[in-house]
Formats: sequence, structure tokens, C-alpha cells
Amino acid sequence: MQGCPPSPAMRFSDMDHITSSRPNPYTGGSLDRAAHKREDTAWITAALNHPASRFAVFWQGKTLVNGLEAKTPQAILAALPDVCAPAIFLGLQHGVPIFAIDVSAIENPHEALTLPDAPFTDMRQITGILPSDDATILATARAMLHWHAKTKFCSVCGGANVPVRGGYVLQCSQCSTDHFPRTDPAVIMLVAKQDKILLGQSLKFPIERNLFSTLAGFVEPGENLEDAVKREVFEEVGVRVANVRYHSSQPWPFPASLMLGYYATALTEEITLETTEMRSARWFTRADIANRAALGFSLPRHDSIARRLINDWLDQ
Repeated sequence: MQGCPPSPAMRFSDMDHITSSRPNPYTGGSLDRAAHKREDTAWITAALNHPASRFAVFWQGKTLVNGLEAKTPQAILAALPDVCAPAIFLGLQHGVPIFAIDVSAIENPHEALTLPDAPFTDMRQITGILPSDDATILATARAMLHWHAKTKFCSVCGGANVPVRGGYVLQCSQCSTDHFPRTDPAVIMLVAKQDKILLGQSLKFPIERNLFSTLAGFVEPGENLEDAVKREVFEEVGVRVANVRYHSSQPWPFPASLMLGYYATALTEEITLETTEMRSARWFTRADIANRAALGFSLPRHDSIARRLINDWLDQ
């Protein structure tokens, strides 16, 4: 009927067809997690001591990487270090058992252990240029080692936890409660309205970068993902959204999150900032994004799911 507002399907159709242009960092890869092997204690023990098995060695949250100077980094999977530390079975890489081990208790690991001559490197410096096989292994290793480090004692009785099932379960030595790896789901969303997008600046961002990014927040108990998107956007910037559409996901092992990417269409435009979390939030046009250097602001790194959401919107 003439004069009637467009139906929701018509009004929101511009957001429905945006898809992920390529896999996000830390996804894909050919690691076979081989979960069925975790129950086989004899097999795990034999694999640990097999000379062909390889280990992602971490020290203070960093791992061994070579090729940094040429900007072609590759993970170094070493032979078993001579150290008394539990190893976590990550899976099989082309049939080879892969484990993770943390040597942070050693002050100078290169001096104390027989390790490849390569620096321990923060993965966040090389996320976007790691081969997918390496990125998948290192992300899994870092997340699992962090969980082990933070789950030393049983939350039921306070007893010491011991690793079982290849390290994917921590079992209380007193009450036998099984504790399983924790992953914290977080939604990250690009809010759009017609030909502009809503980006915000967290108080956690370095102020000198003047970085604007997509909004994000953790999913709460009893909440589905779409509702989490709506709640977080309204809490942070006071904007109501609808037509929440999934884009892609990305494990983020810093320390243990799963980022779930979404698009959402804004129903309102006025911004009411949550000043305890956000420094700023603004609507940006395509021209603004193209001219960001002249306008004095920056966007998230190319290897982040936040940047992937922005770029895929620009390319629609």
C-alpha cells in the first residue's frame, strides 16, 4: 500500500548478504585434535616419549618463532624439552603427535634447556602472517596452557588438580571432580544504518592511536548470542538494533575467548555513551573510512575479526 513503511525484510535486506571474505586468523589448519586418543593413557605416554613427537614450547605466554626478520614467521615445534612440566596433547599434525608445554618456571630457558636458537615471541605481533596450520596449533596451545595455569585447584573442595585425558581434563586429587577447559564467548558486532557504520573507542585503547573499532562484549549466562549483541550495543552506546546476522567466528587465546562476529542494523541513531567503558563513539560514512588518515583516526589491525567485519561491509 502506498505510504506504508517498508517491511522489516525490505528494510534490512542490505545486511543479509554480507558473508565472510576469507577465514579469520587462528582458524582452519590441518590439526586433527584426535580426541579419541586422550582416553588412551598408554598411547599418550608412548607419544610423549616418541622422538618424532613435537612440542609447542611456551615461556611467559610467548612461543618459539623463526623467520621474524623476513616477516615470514613460522612456529618452531621442538623435541621434548628436558623439563619437569606436564605436556598437553593437542592432536595430530599429518600423523605426528603435537603437544604443548610451558617452561615459564625456568628463568633462562635457552640456557637451561636444549632449544632451537629462536626468540620467544608474543603471538599477537604475528597473528595475521602466521601460516594457518601454525596459528591453529599455537592458539590451541596458548589457551590450554593458560587454563592449566589458572585451574590448579578444585573449585568444589580446594584440592589440587591433576591433568588426565591428555591434559584436556583437570581432575581433583581429593574429590575426583572433573574440570574442563573454559572458553568465554564474546560477541563482536558491526552496527550499520544505511550507508554508515557505528564504531567506538574503548577506554582500554591507547589514546594516541585514536583507534575506532566495532563494539564487543561477553555473553552472559542464560543469554543467546543475538540478545547479547542487542544488549551490549545498547549498554555501550544507547543504540537499539535489530536484524542481527552472523558473520564468522575467531578463537582469541588472549587469554581464552571465542569471538562471534555479527552484523546488526541500527533502529536508532542517537548515541548515549557508557563512560565507564567507552571514550567515544561515532557514525562513520564510507568516505570517512577511506579518508581516515586525513581525519586522524585509525581502524583495527587487518588480522582482527573487527577489521574483517568492517572490510566485508565496505566490499558489499
